[in-house]
Amino acid sequence: MTTPLVSASKHEGVMVLELRNPPVNTYSYEMMRELDAHILDARMDESVHVLMLTGAGEKFFCAGAEIAMLEKALPYFKYNFCLHANETLCRLEQTPKLVIAAINGHCVGGGLEIALACDLRIARANAGKMGLPEVTLGVLPGTGGTQRLGRALGRAKAIELMAEAATFDVAEAKALGLVNTIIDAPAADFRARALEYARKFVPPAKASRAIGFIKRAVTTGLEVGLEQGLALERELQQRLFEGQDAKEGLSAYNARRPPQFTGK
Repeated sequence: MTTPLVSASKHEGVMVLELRNPPVNTYSYEMMRELDAHILDARMDESVHVLMLTGAGEKFFCAGAEIAMLEKALPYFKYNFCLHANETLCRLEQTPKLVIAAINGHCVGGGLEIALACDLRIARANAGKMGLPEVTLGVLPGTGGTQRLGRALGRAKAIELMAEAATFDVAEAKALGLVNTIIDAPAADFRARALEYARKFVPPAKASRAIGFIKRAVTTGLEVGLEQGLALERELQQRLFEGQDAKEGLSAYNARRPPQFTGK
């Protein structure tokens, strides 16, 4: 049997997806197909409330696409490879469950593009470099980097970082707003600390379905006009009102007790 390029495991409501292609966890069409399949599995699994993506080992989250593969591939394959990678990350972005990138090492090129498709990014202190340096290869960040970095940082800063092929450390990434939280822990302890962080968003402590709908409202709302965004917000709110967690949250508030959410 072949070793999976993406391993999946469940931990108390969190599905951990680990990119596994040593030594630097580069991705191929085969890896993206596995990632795509796991994303669909997580969508359909009611016991999964949060997804967490990370890299195998302690040095790399992901170094992007396999350069040797791209050098040998025909343009027809390259186009469809990029198309499928875009579709996979859009599926991740549109999945109504919180997705966290746990950046355990260097996160450059397509690795950062994967992380940008996640909702939150946490990183180990001094984990390594981040950036989109594809211009040094004569190409652009082709797995959503030009679009998502611009939306995250604004037009001028995104163009500057990509045109300069800039790489920066985790602390600078947090200052830019690309990283939400830095975890100061030894490399061997980072996975456990990242899981602890992810479980904060899992029932019974948090209403995970409401978090997923917040994600949908924000992600889609940023791409449409205000009126359309407000309409989506109202529809999602009504669906929550019809669910169990809204009833539990309102009841718990009035009874002055901690809510016990189920994610339903």
